[in-house]
Amino acid sequence: MPLVYPHLRQVAAAYVRRERVPDVLQATVLVHELYLRLLNQKKADWEDRRHFYTFSARVMRLILIDHARETLATIRGGDRERIPLSDDLAWVDIDSPELLDLNRALDELSELAPQKVQLVELRFFLGCTVEEIATLLQVSKSTVNRELKFIKSWLFRRISTGVADEVVSV
Repeated sequence: MPLVYPHLRQVAAAYVRRERVPDVLQATVLVHELYLRLLNQKKADWEDRRHFYTFSARVMRLILIDHARETLATIRGGDRERIPLSDDLAWVDIDSPELLDLNRALDELSELAPQKVQLVELRFFLGCTVEEIATLLQVSKSTVNRELKFIKSWLFRRISTGVADEVVSV
């Protein structure tokens, strides 16, 4: 954990910087929650760096989803300012129903193409760069960019219209 803590803290700090409400989830809290959940894994035999980061991305996604559910349970509606999950997914706020819709869409996508969900989790929930993803998944940067572009448009269409297109490899 000491080897990866700085990177995970940096990713969490990026999420917190996007938030304009000071009392919302703090970067240290997010990383520590991730750490606690990683410790509670009964079977934590990560094969390699790729496996660890992929798993961490999934756990961070779940933490953010849990946080969004808690926030929505206490603050139904109101005049809130939009806080995007990522600049690339500006239509998904951290503390909004869109994050829960995104989670449902990702669950649906995982049944069709789990490797595409892995890209989303690494890029938008763990904050990996395209270069890091390409290295971790052993594919070219252009493949990562092409897949992310396709996935973003699929997710936008799925969430905004409720229509799921067939997922095909690009």
